[in-house]
Amino acid sequence: QVQLVESGGGLVQPGGSLRLSCAASGSIFSFNAMGWDRQVPGKERELVAAITRGGSINYADSVKGRFTISRDNAKNTVYLQMNSLKPEDTAVYYCNAHRELLGVAYDYWGQGTQVTVSS
Repeated sequence: QVQLVESGGGLVQPGGSLRLSCAASGSIFSFNAMGWDRQVPGKERELVAAITRGGSINYADSVKGRFTISRDNAKNTVYLQMNSLKPEDTAVYYCNAHRELLGVAYDYWGQGTQVTVSS
């Protein structure tokens, strides 16, 4: 059973920084890609950042230049460094992992961590 456990959310002032962590229950190399989504009540969940097994990285336009996704293979952990935070970054952030086996796709999510950007 895959478990993804997020941590690092909280309340921060505009312009501040937070680092989210996502610890996986197994090797992160078992996944084709991992990343972060976020969701605001009443809105669709959106992709924030993703990193593939090969190291390719993708960001939402709204966070480019401010957020950085990275991973520590030894710790089976993926990080999201968030700088220059804005009130519109307020959301529940979910770690996600994508795996493909024999043509079947499997997607997993953590429980989410709240990020609130407010003065």
